[in-house]
Amino acid sequence: MTVPSLTVQPLDLGAAQTHVDEVLHDFLHLKPQAAKADGLPEDIPRQLRRFLDAGGKRLRPLLCVLGWHAAGGRGKTGPIVRTAAALELFHAFCLTHDDIMDRSATRRGQSTVHRTLATRHPDPDSRAAAWWGTCGAILAGDMALAWCEELLDSAEPPPACRTALRQVLAAMRQEVIYGQYLDLLAPLGPATDLNTALRVIRYKRAKYTVERPLHTGAVLAGADEVLLESLSRFALPLGEAFQLRDDLLGVFGNPQQTGKPVLDDLREGKHTVLLALAAQRATGAQQTLLTHLVGDPGLDETSAARIQDVLKATGARTTVESMIAARYEQALTALEGTPLPPAAIVTLRRIAALAVERAS
Repeated sequence: MTVPSLTVQPLDLGAAQTHVDEVLHDFLHLKPQAAKADGLPEDIPRQLRRFLDAGGKRLRPLLCVLGWHAAGGRGKTGPIVRTAAALELFHAFCLTHDDIMDRSATRRGQSTVHRTLATRHPDPDSRAAAWWGTCGAILAGDMALAWCEELLDSAEPPPACRTALRQVLAAMRQEVIYGQYLDLLAPLGPATDLNTALRVIRYKRAKYTVERPLHTGAVLAGADEVLLESLSRFALPLGEAFQLRDDLLGVFGNPQQTGKPVLDDLREGKHTVLLALAAQRATGAQQTLLTHLVGDPGLDETSAARIQDVLKATGARTTVESMIAARYEQALTALEGTPLPPAAIVTLRRIAALAVERAS
């Protein structure tokens, strides 16, 4: 059994993030210039560069690099870093479209792409401007997807790994799109439907955010199916814990830290595990309150506080905290006995702790 020593140092993910950011900066820096040279609008490349420069956790690229190390990756780091950066461009595609579907005004503490583009309309406060911004953001997201492919092609992974890499990435794309569609369908069902909320988490977050990025890096290092399955046993419960924490932060978090108002998820009526548990346990009066207030586009802070009170009174908030803790422990247990390098195990443990204990 591989047991990491207390003296084992974690991998330097800070350096990995710096390298990923450098690749993204260099790649996107050239895009407005290329558009201008061809007489094309610079809005899309500038918006995507603004979006990525705003920050983000870079969790998927870091897990990609970590998966490579976990599978014993050696030699030139160029292919893995460029592949990891491509995952962040794919994430920009997902988030740009997700913000449209969620009708979100802010992301990472700044205006979303569709809201920013709407301000360029001659009548920025009109419905026409909102639609114009939405159409522009859809195209910006599509461009991020196209540029993800371009960056992947430039990574030039080892020939022996290319088929496996493409298979993992194809699975990731399909899973996250199905997860997003399940999320779109969920509010049409009963508010008490916990199973659907958990399925959304599995596909939209656990597989997309943790499992597939780890697999992406691992296959670039030649990982076999046994190692990929070991990574999945860690990744899936951790990814679920990550989203459950997101659900709590979406309602109880500090907007200064999360970069999004706590009203967004409640106004949208997002069908989360937190709300499904509350609906299952609510009294008649509490159920009436949830039915009338959750999903109200005009929800104010006073009404949001009433929803928060129900989430606490029904024990839904406490139960979700327990679910997070249980999945965190499951992820850590999965690392015991895995044939991973000690430094990779230490780093996976550190990432797991950050994922579930975060405030943003």
